[in-house]
Amino acid sequence: MAAHGKRGRRGGAVEHENEERWLLTYADMLTLLFALFMVLFSISSVNISKYQVLQQSLKAAFSGSILPGGRAILQSGSESTSAHTPATAEVPSIVPLVPTPTARSSSSTGSANTPAQPMTSADLQAALNSMSASIAEQDTFEKLKEQMDAYAKAHGFGNKVQTIVERRGLVVRVLTDNLLFDSGSATLQSGADQLLHEVAQLLNLDKSHPITVEGHTDNQPIHNAEFPSNWELSTARATNVVRYLITQGVSAYRLGAVGYADLHPIASNATAAGRAQNRRVEIVLMRLNPVPPS
Repeated sequence: MAAHGKRGRRGGAVEHENEERWLLTYADMLTLLFALFMVLFSISSVNISKYQVLQQSLKAAFSGSILPGGRAILQSGSESTSAHTPATAEVPSIVPLVPTPTARSSSSTGSANTPAQPMTSADLQAALNSMSASIAEQDTFEKLKEQMDAYAKAHGFGNKVQTIVERRGLVVRVLTDNLLFDSGSATLQSGADQLLHEVAQLLNLDKSHPITVEGHTDNQPIHNAEFPSNWELSTARATNVVRYLITQGVSAYRLGAVGYADLHPIASNATAAGRAQNRRVEIVLMRLNPVPPS
């Protein structure tokens, strides 16, 4: 009975149960979820450049051509062990291999990747000389233009003669009607001598520039025994002007004649005034140097 009572007294002591133990489990679950989200976040934000470097490094590491002495294990063991790298030596870090471009690959890229050669003093001097010659040539054309304009104005040719400094050179534009030729004719009029003589004197001030004489017509067709078309008429007019300039002392080696018919009008052929503008002869003193910058 005493033993039974003793057990009863022990069994009667009921332990107090902790009702907040679920908080520990909940906290552990939150910690695991936080760790999981951090891992997922770190995986999702991969540095692409560092990943590519790692990829190249691993590829180069397994290629067998990074570490020095990698082929030593394939050789015989008769070499002295003192020549081998000691185990305590520092192992060089793995560096990704960069392929060396071959001659074929460099030639296939073309001249776009060829580095620009530095300008030498000779190149600089040549550029300066070319620029100086272009400026001097432009000044010569401007002076000749002023002299021709003054002469045409003083002798009443202002409406018939026009001088222009163009990219191709100095152009002396002469309208042919009632000054150089009759309609449909390539024979020089007597009144043309005075004007063409002055033009020849100006051309002789410079002995180096080539001269081209261009014949132009309107779009009205011509067909007679002497000129089957405007091609023959324009060419014959340019040729006769060249022949006259030669008589005035202009060197024949500088001169050339060309006929353009009605291919290069400067005005509309729909009106009589426009067609009169297109019937012209242009004497061009050609450039020898590039056009200087404005």
